[in-house]
Parts: sequence; C-alpha cells; structure tokens
Amino acid sequence: MPRLENGLKMLAKGYAWLPDERRRTGRRTVATRLGGMPAYGTEGPEAARFLYDEDHVRRSHAIPEPVQGTLFGKGAVHTLDGEMHRVRKAMFVALLMREDGIASLAKQATTAWDAAADEWACRPEIVLFDEAGQVIAGAVARWAGVAVHDHEIPGLARDLLAMVDGFASGGVRHVRARRARGRRERWLSQLVRDVRSGVTAVPQGSAVDVVARHRDAGGEQLDSHVAAVELINIIRPTTAVAWFLAFSGHALIRWPQHRERLADGDPAFTEAWAHEIRRFYPFAPFIGGRAPHEVTFDGERIPENAMILLDLYGQNHDPELWGDPYAFRPERFLDRPIGEFELVPHGGGDPRTNHRCPGEQITVALLAALSGKLARLDYEVPEQDLTIALHRIPAKPASGVVLTVRGAA
Repeated sequence: MPRLENGLKMLAKGYAWLPDERRRTGRRTVATRLGGMPAYGTEGPEAARFLYDEDHVRRSHAIPEPVQGTLFGKGAVHTLDGEMHRVRKAMFVALLMREDGIASLAKQATTAWDAAADEWACRPEIVLFDEAGQVIAGAVARWAGVAVHDHEIPGLARDLLAMVDGFASGGVRHVRARRARGRRERWLSQLVRDVRSGVTAVPQGSAVDVVARHRDAGGEQLDSHVAAVELINIIRPTTAVAWFLAFSGHALIRWPQHRERLADGDPAFTEAWAHEIRRFYPFAPFIGGRAPHEVTFDGERIPENAMILLDLYGQNHDPELWGDPYAFRPERFLDRPIGEFELVPHGGGDPRTNHRCPGEQITVALLAALSGKLARLDYEVPEQDLTIALHRIPAKPASGVVLTVRGAA
C-alpha cells in the first residue's frame, strides 16, 4: 500500500489520474492514498458490479464534506444505504423514470429552446453552455412544480451550474458553489413549508408535491431542509445537461459530417449521439464508497473503511469495451445492446435498486432532443478556444462554445 498521499496528483491530472496510474502499474486495480486514507481505483464491468454491491461498498460516510456541501447536499439520498436508501430512492424512481414524465419534460425543454433560439438570432453571439443552462433550468423547475418567473431563470441557472462547477475545486469556484447551494436550499425549504401549510399550491404529483409528502423508511416526513436538498437533486443534475450540450456543440464543430444526420431527427441516431457524447467526453471522473469490512477484489486485499473508486472516465475509454475508444463514433451505439455495467457516465447497475442515477433517461432524452435542435440551427462558429482541459473537473470547452446564430433552420 503506497504511503505517499496522491491528492495533489489527482488534482493536477484530473480525469487522467487513475488511467495513468493503471498504465504505470500495468494493473486494472491500483492501490493509492487519498486524504490520508487507503484507496483503490479500478474500472471495468466486474469492478462496477463489485462497487454497486452493498456487501462490498457502502456510500454512508463516504462522500467528502466538500462534495456534500456543494454537489449533493447534506442528508441527500446519495449518502444513504440499505432500507433508508431504497425507500428514498423509490421516490426519485417514481418521479424521474416515468415515460410520460420524461416526455413532458423534453417537450417543455424543446419549447423553451425554440423560444430562446429566436432571441439568440438577435444577438451578435451566444455562449452555448450558458444558454443551454438557462433553457433547461427554467424547463425543469417548472416541470418540477417550482414557480419561476422568466427574469428569475438566469440567476437560478447560474446557481445550479455553480453547484456542479465547484464541487471538485477550491478557491472561488468552491465558494461560489457553497453560496449558491445555501441560497437555493433556503428558497426551496420555504417552498416546502408553504406547501405543507397550504399557503402555496403546487400540481398534484409534481416533484415538489411528492417530495413534500414523502415519508422515509421510519415513517417520518423529510425535514424541510432535506426536502429542499432532494428537490435540488432533481433540478440540479438535469440542468447539468448543459455540459453535455456544450460537448454536443463541440462535437458538431469537430465532426461536422454528423450534422445532417443528427438534424434529420431519426430517434435511433439522436439517442446513439447522446450515448456517444456521454461516453466520449469527460464529466464525472470517478465515483466511490467505503468498504464496510475487509474485502478482496482483483487480487487486492482491501481493508475495512478503505475507499473504493470506480474510474468512470477510464471505463468509458476502455479499448476492451469500446474498441478505438478515442474515436468519436455515434454509430457504435446503433447496433449494440448496452450492458448495465458497461456505459457508466451515470453509474452502473439498476437505478431502481442501487445508486445508479435515476435521471439518466431524462439526460438521454434531453440531450438527444436538444442536440437535434442544435444541429438544425443556422449558425457560424467564430474564432475561440475550444480546448478541453482534463485537469479541470468538471471539464468543459474553454469558451463554452460560442456561436453566432442566424436563426432556426
């Protein structure tokens, strides 16, 4: 077991850290040390299957406070295990995995996109990342039952994006993320209290309604603060699809030969495009948990309480899984089934029963629909910095993808 701390190396290399460690050692599973604790980084379908088994890995007490204080929120479903997790997770599954609910959100988002596109054509240029964030934030907030006025949407989008942008950083980005979370938790806590007291009415079956009424495994209602945390855990990751939309714009610039086919709107290809964007581009670097007792994996004896990390970026670029993984080829998803432990940008396994993100289908639906809309826009690409730095977590094109929009095609 290495004695040297690897936290600084992880921060310096970002997404490349674990893949580089595996190449250096020649092993799929590498032993390292983070925050003074032993940690084991691994990848591959069997590693994903291992990590999502609660007999091997637990999430409670595993998520560092800086990540809870920015990305997930304290008391969130991500920090639970066992029956507590299953009951809370069932609420998210019911809200986020219904086909009619997914279709309704996609319709609201595409309608908002069309309205925004008309306005974009009146400006010298737009930043796709920022505009996509506003389109999606407004759509998902209203879909969830949160009443927002048009003038409130830019501020809401900035806060939701800031929570994601600052979770793995220090300095200004991290402070901005904490402040944004505090503002939105207070705002939604008050909304939950108003709904429960009858001061505010929300649509029956909406996310606000369901979260406000939810009872945990012990039969108790969620504290209004925890309820606010879980509402943010619906609208924040959905708004984070803005990262994938920026990557989609980046891909259309780099590989314009796909644009016509994407613009045609064939559902099979737009979905394949969404999968390839999620596989090819960097978003979450890894996920992890703690060993509840001594376990063994891939020949490594992993002590109790050690961190176990699944390298998401490395697995999504594993040549044994994807062949030529650094080639951008949406067609790879047209004729192959996807194993539940293979493509893992949102985790692995069954989202109904474990920690895989239940909003993955919403992400795919929004990304497919809005990428088709993007391909149909009439735009020019001015000179800009489109580099994507792998040491920055979460990564994105440096410019945010600047476009001069002439109108919808």
